[in-house]
Order: sequence, then structure tokens, then C-alpha cells
Amino acid sequence: SSAASDVYKRQILYMKISIITVTFNSEKTLRYTIESVLNQNYDDIEYLIIDGGSTDSTLDIIKCYEPKFEGKLHYISEPDKGIYDAMNKGILMATGNVVGFLNSDDLFIDKKVAEDIVSAFDTNTDAIYANLYFVQSTDVNQIVRIWKGSPYVSFKYGWCPAHPTFYVRREIYQQYGGFDLSFDVSADFELMLRLIEKVHIRTKYLDRYMIRMRMGGESTGNIKNILKGNKNIYKAFCKHGLSVSIFYPVYRLLPKAIDLIKCKLGLNNWESNKK
Repeated sequence: SSAASDVYKRQILYMKISIITVTFNSEKTLRYTIESVLNQNYDDIEYLIIDGGSTDSTLDIIKCYEPKFEGKLHYISEPDKGIYDAMNKGILMATGNVVGFLNSDDLFIDKKVAEDIVSAFDTNTDAIYANLYFVQSTDVNQIVRIWKGSPYVSFKYGWCPAHPTFYVRREIYQQYGGFDLSFDVSADFELMLRLIEKVHIRTKYLDRYMIRMRMGGESTGNIKNILKGNKNIYKAFCKHGLSVSIFYPVYRLLPKAIDLIKCKLGLNNWESNKK
């Protein structure tokens, strides 16, 4: 009905989104990340930057952009125990209805991402997730691999949401906690496994490309971290009493290899042209 639609629109109007960026010596890419937040056409954004005590010009860049956010950008700079410790600090600082993360070398794909995130939430949704592009670290327009989401989430068969697209109601973090620091490179996986498979929060798939994620981050930067990540993923399943196949690494890594081959052959061009 029209009345119900008006109520829903008012709910959206007053929904604040907290976007958290963790930084440490991020001067090479941070401007692009901040600009992609600044350019969003949704007004009720709280932007939090959690810096680990950078020694390059990261803080100068943050201070340069601070006035442009007109009081909506807040930051701290202090030593931490790593990226997930910094993310937990961001969650504790957040005051928005919805909380998500934008890495310091990633960027939103267009100006409507925040608006579409907020619009996807309704009274039956605790978290949303979407699609992303893995791109060259030196050229964000060069797609290396795609991460296409699905309404059906099956962690034990190697598929889970792309964490940079995972936006969660703040009260979910308050109730079930943030990142478990004992999982280092895979704490994002453990968090989503816990919330989705163990706690069964209500999720919604937003079928749109949201993020350009540069290759070479904490979990994609080298083979050692990929192998360590798979070991920690088994650990996460065990911690929460969830069964997992011995073939899990195949389920998890084979689709990634196929996507890489497709991108090499130019078979994913239709995906980028479609958006």
C-alpha cells in the first residue's frame, strides 16, 4: 500500500550507515578510497578511519579530507594488534544502524552503493552482501576476477559472502561480538560463519557489483596466507561444531581458479559491461 511504502521510505531516511576503513601506511591508495566514500549520494554516512600509527603521509591525507565530510569523518591513530583488532575498534566506535568495512586500498564502484545498501535492509534483514571485482593493484579498471554472490550461502561447500560487501546491523555485533583475533588472516570468514551458519542471522543478497578490491591484500597477497587461511577455516568450523568435508580446499579454490582463467580469456567482460 501507499501508506506502508511511505513508512518504509521514512525508515530508510533515518538509517545511518557506518563505513569503517582501517589504515596503516596507506598513502598510495587511501585518497581513492576516501573519495569513493565522499562521492556517495547518500547523506547519512558516518565515516570512521582507524589508523594503526602510520609513519608515512596517511594521517596528513586523512586530515586534508576531514573538513570535506563536515563532521561525519572521525579517526583515531594508535598502535593495534593487526587489521582485525582495528576493525573491532571501529565497530565499538560506530553509531550507525548498519556497519560495514571499506579497505584502505579498495573503493566503491559507483556513487549509489551506500544508498543501495541501506535500501536493501528491511525488518526481516540483519545483514546484506553483494558482488565485487578483484582488480589490478595498479589499475582498478583492470578486472582480475569476479566474486559473484548468490541467495544461497553454503560455507561447507566453499562459498561465502565477500566480506567487503558484508553490511550488518550494529546490534548484531553488540549481541554476538566482532572479530576473533586468534584467526588472524581468516577472522572475517570466522565472523561470517559464526553469524550466518551458527547464529542464523537473516541475510539478503543484493545482486549488484559494489566494490573494486585491489589484489594483494592480507588474504590474497601470497600463497602462504592462502594456505594459512584454509587451515584457520577448518579451525573455525571445528570451533563452532560445524561439519566440513576433507575436500573443502577444492570446493573453495577451484571456483577461484576458474574465474581467474575466465578473466584471462576475457570471458567475464560481459559482467563488467552489464553494470
